Amino acid sequence: MTELPLIGEASTVAAEPPLAGARIGVVTFPGTLDDRDAARAVRLAGGTAVELWHADKELGDVDAVILPGGFSYGDYLRAGAIARFAPLMSKIIDAANSDAKLPVLGICNGFQILTESHLLPGSMIKNDHLKFLCRDQVLRVENSNTAWTVDYQAGQEITIPLKNQDGQYIADEKTLDALEAEGRVVFRYVGFNPNGSRRDVAGISNAAGNVVGLMPHPEHAVEAGFGPESLDGVGGSDTDGLGFFTSVLTKIVGGK
Repeated sequence: MTELPLIGEASTVAAEPPLAGARIGVVTFPGTLDDRDAARAVRLAGGTAVELWHADKELGDVDAVILPGGFSYGDYLRAGAIARFAPLMSKIIDAANSDAKLPVLGICNGFQILTESHLLPGSMIKNDHLKFLCRDQVLRVENSNTAWTVDYQAGQEITIPLKNQDGQYIADEKTLDALEAEGRVVFRYVGFNPNGSRRDVAGISNAAGNVVGLMPHPEHAVEAGFGPESLDGVGGSDTDGLGFFTSVLTKIVGGK
């Protein structure tokens, strides 16, 4: 049996910080809730978290960007619709589409912002049951070749917390078929579809694989003793989300 650390004793993945030179920007919008959690996940993975403000005019010297969860601008108009026009988003869009292919991860509200920004196709609407839902959710990793999933195995099942009210992913059949054919469905809900998303899609990527969006919250499953346990014997680690953050560090270091 693996011994869990006592509260306050959970350590980072690496005893030394060989990846600390990798700088991961975490963007805060008005209404963002999970920016500090995402920054902590970056640090636990061994990287350096860089605070970014939605009104910043420049990205600065960051190697990747995370758009964390929350309710940017109160989800007025549509979730992510106003945040998409934040000054910093134009820089993120340009960098993600550049030859450098800046890695960008959108979590929950961040995923909504990515669809509104057209960095990812489709859209997010109200859950089909019209209620806010918070639960631990089993996901299957469908694509382990993106900048944010290289430390997972294709077909691996992980348990990640989920909390949303606008989590239903929709797209027309042509777009859905293209996502399937091109391997751009990165995560799929297993056992239970919590929001009615088409084809059980929980997360997708762009064609290059540097931009990934998903509704569940991997930053809440990065520390021993503080994450979800397995559900009905499926999944199995309360640190199942840490692979997102170690994956991008692996990608950055490998690129350098």
